[in-house]
Amino acid sequence: MVITNKKSYIKQTTDYNTKLQKKLWYKGSKAQRLEHIVHGIFLLLGLITVGCVLLITIYLFISGIPAILKIGIVDFLFGKEWASTAAEPKYGILPFILTSIYGTAGAVAIGVPVGFMTSVYLSKYASPKVKSAMQSAVGLLAGIPSVVYGLVGMLVLVPGIRKIFNVPDGAGLLAAIIVLAIMILPSIIKMSVTALDAVPKEYEHASLALGATPTETYFRVSVPAAKSGIAAAVVLGVGRAIGEAMAVMMVAGNVPNMPDSLFQSVRFLTTAVSSEMAYSNGLQRQALFSIALVLFLFIMLINAALNFFLKGEGSKSN
Repeated sequence: MVITNKKSYIKQTTDYNTKLQKKLWYKGSKAQRLEHIVHGIFLLLGLITVGCVLLITIYLFISGIPAILKIGIVDFLFGKEWASTAAEPKYGILPFILTSIYGTAGAVAIGVPVGFMTSVYLSKYASPKVKSAMQSAVGLLAGIPSVVYGLVGMLVLVPGIRKIFNVPDGAGLLAAIIVLAIMILPSIIKMSVTALDAVPKEYEHASLALGATPTETYFRVSVPAAKSGIAAAVVLGVGRAIGEAMAVMMVAGNVPNMPDSLFQSVRFLTTAVSSEMAYSNGLQRQALFSIALVLFLFIMLINAALNFFLKGEGSKSN
């Protein structure tokens, strides 16, 4: 009797363990299948993103190369005159290239120091109330449409430049630089503050314990530790400055002149495409696609150069 009960107990235990193993295996396989599905979705989304970039690149090359071949790469890139609607049209985009370079460099020269110092103040010096209020203002500044920046610049900044510097027209390169500098501030400030806030407090405490002042600690410990995030903010700001069209069109004068002066009415690469695309046809339309291709390659070159520079600095510091 005892032996029978013992065998029955062993059999029940074995059956229970078998059912438990099957149940655990089913749960494990179900979780594994779900993991594979999620992984597949993420992979698909990533491939879609890469595919969109490749399609844009291929389309720009297919649409832009024919005009460059017809005009001539030297005449196109280094020609100083753009007259696409003249009886004898000319398609030189050197004024657009130089204007984009000068305008972006000027906006970065103004916007990066202001945005960087503001981010250091908000992250390290400002009280919680002041930080919250200023971050709300910065977020509001980031949400303002480009056309509003252009409208305010056209109604306030352009007349102000005309009166202060006593020039015939305030719409020019200087007005575009100031507007672009203001527009890149939110991106630089928000990302830099996030990077500085992510620095471990132990770094700062150790520096202060060694006798460093708070200012020395912030600029010699916190800022280098957040260098990658701040650099990403600068790259994002540069991309915003290069790619802006509407606001620049409203304050720069939109005239295809060489940027010989800060008060010269000029035209950027972006505004050259947007201002003529609506009524363009034939070779003129192809030339506009060629400008878009040059702008695309220009942005890629700047991003590659900045990434190479930052990686070089990171390897040296390591």
